Amino acid sequence: MTVKEVDHIASPAYCRHMASPSENDGPGIPALLRAARSCYAQAIIAKLTEAGFDDLPRNGPFVLGGMAHWGGSASDMIHGLDVTKQAASQLIDTLVLRGYLARETNPEDRRRMTIELTARGRAAAAAVRSGIETVDAELAGRVTPGEIDGLRTALLALAEIKAERAELD
Repeated sequence: MTVKEVDHIASPAYCRHMASPSENDGPGIPALLRAARSCYAQAIIAKLTEAGFDDLPRNGPFVLGGMAHWGGSASDMIHGLDVTKQAASQLIDTLVLRGYLARETNPEDRRRMTIELTARGRAAAAAVRSGIETVDAELAGRVTPGEIDGLRTALLALAEIKAERAELD
């Protein structure tokens, strides 16, 4: 996703377009979530571009950032994207070809592959983290810690709803 595409998603006109039926309620939660996501995306793209990592495929920053900073494996991160196995394989192939990930045969089970961040992948992940920290700092300057905790609680509840629905499918 380009900065221009992200800017459109976060624009006030787009948020008004996606507003809830009652004008008194302000923008609807889906529009606000999309704008919030694009705020992070803009900051991440800017930091990646500054650092010379402008060749990452879509979802690449999520995978690299997750592997480096939250301790997940590539398969954990890709599972969180809800993409097909083919799309996941293509994403990993692209990240390997561009030098962000290394793929090696697992020494304990030669039928399996181990995927790890390269030095380039770790550097790109650091840029991703820097973008996130930039937005987090700006957010902390606008709302109280209690409001951030409430936001986190609400977002976790939405994630739980999604997980419960997935279990029913």
